[in-house]
Amino acid sequence: MALALTLSGLALAFGGASTVSTDPAGALPRGSESAAVARLQQDLPSGEVLPALVVYSREGVLTGEDRAAIAADAERLAERAVGGRVPPPVVSPGGDVAMLTVPLPGTLPNAELTETVAEIRAEARAGLPSGARVEVTGGAGFKVDLSAVFAGADITLLAVTASVVALLLLLTYRSPWLWLVPLTVVGVADQVAAKTVALLTRVTGLTVDDSTLGITSVLVFGAGTNYALLLIARYREQLRVHDDRHRAMSGAVRSAAPAILASSATVALALCTLLFALSPSSRAIGVAGAIGIVVAVAYALLVLPAAMVLFGRGLFWPFAPKAGQADPTRTGLWRRVGTGVSHRPVTMTLLSLGALAVLALGAWGVQSGLSQTEQFRERVEAIAGQETLSRAFPVGSAQPVTVIARGAALDQVLQAARGTPGVTAAAPGERTPDLAGISVVLKAEPGSEASFATVEKLREAVHAVPGAQALVGGQEAADLDERQAATRDQLVIIPLVLAVVMLVLLLLLRSVVAALTLVLTVIVSFAASFGAGWFAFRTFLGFPAMDLGVPLLGFLFLVALGVDYNIFLTHRAREEAARQGTRAGILTALAVTGGVITSAGIVLAAVFAVLGVLPLITLTQLGVIVGFGVLLDTLLVRSVLVPALITLLGERFWWPSRVGTARRPEERKGALVDRRT
Repeated sequence: MALALTLSGLALAFGGASTVSTDPAGALPRGSESAAVARLQQDLPSGEVLPALVVYSREGVLTGEDRAAIAADAERLAERAVGGRVPPPVVSPGGDVAMLTVPLPGTLPNAELTETVAEIRAEARAGLPSGARVEVTGGAGFKVDLSAVFAGADITLLAVTASVVALLLLLTYRSPWLWLVPLTVVGVADQVAAKTVALLTRVTGLTVDDSTLGITSVLVFGAGTNYALLLIARYREQLRVHDDRHRAMSGAVRSAAPAILASSATVALALCTLLFALSPSSRAIGVAGAIGIVVAVAYALLVLPAAMVLFGRGLFWPFAPKAGQADPTRTGLWRRVGTGVSHRPVTMTLLSLGALAVLALGAWGVQSGLSQTEQFRERVEAIAGQETLSRAFPVGSAQPVTVIARGAALDQVLQAARGTPGVTAAAPGERTPDLAGISVVLKAEPGSEASFATVEKLREAVHAVPGAQALVGGQEAADLDERQAATRDQLVIIPLVLAVVMLVLLLLLRSVVAALTLVLTVIVSFAASFGAGWFAFRTFLGFPAMDLGVPLLGFLFLVALGVDYNIFLTHRAREEAARQGTRAGILTALAVTGGVITSAGIVLAAVFAVLGVLPLITLTQLGVIVGFGVLLDTLLVRSVLVPALITLLGERFWWPSRVGTARRPEERKGALVDRRT
């Protein structure tokens, strides 16, 4: 305990804060064309510029007073602009909207950028004539509004998560102070994991953002509490056998550690498969999440046992277990559930699979890919400004595509771009002695299939210009690259995750049939939760599409975390089957683990649902799908489907192992009696 406190103190003291990358290509898929363009743009004169677009509008035509106010703003805001100059305002064809571009330094720290944009918004509104509106958008506006979403989010997320876990632990143990021990241990583990990740960002160059840290915190609290619940349940069992609490904890750790280590290894290794992803955010989640899981399991198996033993049996008051006391779980609710399932295994299997299939149908017609203006649940100012520009100016002009080519081939590339079907206009932009930029406006609506098709045609056209080395980037091209990267990552990562889960199950259970059965059940569970999630998003929440990263992350979390409960159940079933046979063993396993696994599942589902406190559609979708899927795994798959399948398969479930087949006659007789009861 002293060593743990010392190491925790050092981590908290010297971990520091995470560093944030200023690389404009850092958030784009690895090796993508849009990332290459983002880096080449740094060599152009405006490469270090982040524009703030001040959008003025009025119902009807802008008045002379409006135009005078805009001109006055241009003079005042020039003091904040790079080079001390603001280009003349651009007025829409209808005369109802004007746009003023304020180029800000792209190297401004986030705090200074937030202050600068706030001042621009305040100054623009101060001189605004009555009836006119102003909104600040562009790269600077979106960056500031996204940061505002996470302002204080770490504290909010931590407070809500800790409160949810505390409430559920209090309800689980019905003790006024027992819940404090696991909550404190997991809370310290969460902070140590965060500091470890922060240290890695400074040492290795790992790039993380607030959403990555939020997901990591949820993983630590969810998984750490699950491991704590399983260990404490085994400890309580052992306290009914041993007078000495140290012997009881020793037995609890020995019996619970294999399942906890297998569970944590499954999640950590599954997260590590994200290192093969093209998406930088996925890779960051993989590294940070794996670190969080390793820290969580270390605290669960090394720190929590010492803390629990320190306080003795009184920690469980008023329901402190006593040596020789009967275990009430063996004849409780979950025993009755298991008995009902074992009497009708075929019916229960068909009903369970039917329910899961119906839920999976909700995924029919799923739409993937959120545009920049669709990321927020709340309508922030940057989105409002972008929508105003889109209504007033030709489609695509607010976010033109950028082409970077060799300066010597500018005319040929410009001609190729203008001749591409779907391109409205192409105009030369900034240039250096070596490079030239071209701004290309597309006809199609941003984020549409037609727009992506035009980007692909544009790339084909400019790539064909000899010696130009032309590349196509910009927001629309980046969205296309992210979509293609997401598809590729799903094809690569999902099989790796399944392979990891299969390997861990084979090593733990030493059964091919068991491993295949459990993997198939979590796949079906994911399909059901994904379908139910999309149905809810489309029908009740009105979300326009599923975020590109949600299917992969949702699959990884649900398969890796969902199989945890099957590990807890089947590991105990194998232990019991060695004494009383498979069918009786699964009844006992369900009886003694039902309560703790249900509590663990509810805790984990609630913790993931906490992601919904942040107004980002991506995190809301991930929290809903994983949270619902965990409940589905806990209450249906693990409680009904898996026991029914094991009952149907019998001893074949452990093939090629021979669990429970070499028992003495009296044990066989006892198993039969137990099964009849």
